[in-house]
Amino acid sequence: MKHELPSRSGGYPGLAEATRVWARIALLSFGGPAGQIAVMHRILVEEKRWLGDGRFLHALNFCMLLPGPEAQQLATYIGWLLHRTRGGLIAGALFVLPGLLAIMALSIIYALYGNAGPVAGLFFGLKAAVLAIVLQAVVRIGSRALRNNVLRGLAALSFIGIFAFGVPFPLIVLAAAAAGWLGARVGLAAFRSSGGHGSAGTHVEDRDTLLGAELDAIPADARRGALRAGSVCLALWLLPVAALWLVAPQSVFADIAIFFSQMAVVTFGGAYAVLAYVAQEAVGTYGWLGPGEMLDGLGMAETTPGPLIMVTQFVGFLGAFRDPGSLPPLLAAVLGGLLTTWVTFAPCFAWIFLGAPWMERLRSNHALSGALTAVTASVVGVILNLALWFGLHVLFSEARRLTAGPLSVELPVPGSLDPVAALLALAALVAVFRLRLGTMTVLAAAGGAGIVLHLLGLR
Repeated sequence: MKHELPSRSGGYPGLAEATRVWARIALLSFGGPAGQIAVMHRILVEEKRWLGDGRFLHALNFCMLLPGPEAQQLATYIGWLLHRTRGGLIAGALFVLPGLLAIMALSIIYALYGNAGPVAGLFFGLKAAVLAIVLQAVVRIGSRALRNNVLRGLAALSFIGIFAFGVPFPLIVLAAAAAGWLGARVGLAAFRSSGGHGSAGTHVEDRDTLLGAELDAIPADARRGALRAGSVCLALWLLPVAALWLVAPQSVFADIAIFFSQMAVVTFGGAYAVLAYVAQEAVGTYGWLGPGEMLDGLGMAETTPGPLIMVTQFVGFLGAFRDPGSLPPLLAAVLGGLLTTWVTFAPCFAWIFLGAPWMERLRSNHALSGALTAVTASVVGVILNLALWFGLHVLFSEARRLTAGPLSVELPVPGSLDPVAALLALAALVAVFRLRLGTMTVLAAAGGAGIVLHLLGLR
């Protein structure tokens, strides 16, 4: 289908029109970053022709160099390109809003009725589907990222480090980034970037779009506006964290603010990699929720629009629900979930606004691209660990920890295998890898199967 090219002089989209487009994208953004980026490409590049493939990929590569969910940041950056600070804020906020509202509603239902029969059956089925989807992510990201033996070695070291020795995720990210940066600086071919998520569909040249092949030099006032907006976002992120740390340092809210702020600066490699870090700390260190509940939260995030990292809102919700202090539990939970989302996404806006005026320089920095390549490779090992961790807690009811010096490995008790969960997980794996069914189809089928198993008395 041929789309009419907007006129650069008279057809530039107004902010109201752009807001409607960003709202439409937000409501269609299911299926993780690859699916979300594909939706943006189809609407912004192929349908609206506001920018071309070259500029779209250019922007995506910039966002992948930053911590945080690249799809949300890509929306923020393109919004900034079109309408500067207001456009970036609207695009980024609308990308988050549907998921925030949906997961908040589901979290409330889960807290109040999560153990009720049909609801428990639904989440039992979703756990099996999520396990298959995470394994699919390992294969998908691995096939793209592990292009040579050096990168495969980084992935293996990352897996061994986090699985067998409990190396923290931030340390893995820093070590991989340092290796990639140094490797690129000395010219090693292994660390040359190959780009990010591809986008299928019609190729659209930049010169045939609204923004054209060449952007005009960014005016000084636009650059100052972006820096001001980035500074405000930093303040809106850090000042509440500092206030909570000073006023109520022993509260769950201070723990949530500090932990998820730390997460916000190491969220390279996508949501699945970050989930390994969140699971390691939120379950093992803070005790905010159990392993099965972590899977339930991911099931919520997979079935609602918006970034998968929105699962962190569910984690903060449950953490505050179970340690409300002097507040009513449900009120504390809502505040905890909103606080989690705030400290997760406020930095994302800051990175975009602070970096946008210098995007071209960042794009051409081969050392930064090498660091990103190495981090992406190491993330494959981290996600494999996450898949094994999920599998252990989905398929087995008991586990024991084997410790020998620095080695510490959690192993299943064979006799505790849940045959019903194993069969459902096997069916989900067949659906994902053999039948190649979509994520939403697999989640819906598995959730329905879980409810049926409950009604039959098998769950």
